Amino acid sequence: MKRNVLTLVAAGAIALGGFVVVQAQPGPGGGGHWHGHGFGLQGITEKLNLTSDQQTKVQPIIDGAKPQIAAIHQEAMQKMKTVMDSTISQIRPLLTPDQQKKLDDIQKAHQDMMNAHKELHDATQE
Repeated sequence: MKRNVLTLVAAGAIALGGFVVVQAQPGPGGGGHWHGHGFGLQGITEKLNLTSDQQTKVQPIIDGAKPQIAAIHQEAMQKMKTVMDSTISQIRPLLTPDQQKKLDDIQKAHQDMMNAHKELHDATQE
């Protein structure tokens, strides 16, 4: 049972990290983009083979939506982090000292991974 709890906590931490990594951040053009997803609306316009006139009209609409989507995403990630932190703080007292240390190690590794990813992202945006 305790192993399942640790697995759940680790999976949750990894999931949270994945969502945080995917958050919209300013790109070279000043607008946000979704890593690996080509910003959903942008991908749709490419798949529709829009004419240059259509692209000219559609781009400002997409650019206007980006900050709104980024704000919604940021708020959702903060709420998710709050729930994850609360969940871990409730689970922690149920763990043995060894399991608590393992949990600490998992959380530190996760934070290190997030910091490294942010550094990589920042370096590639310069």
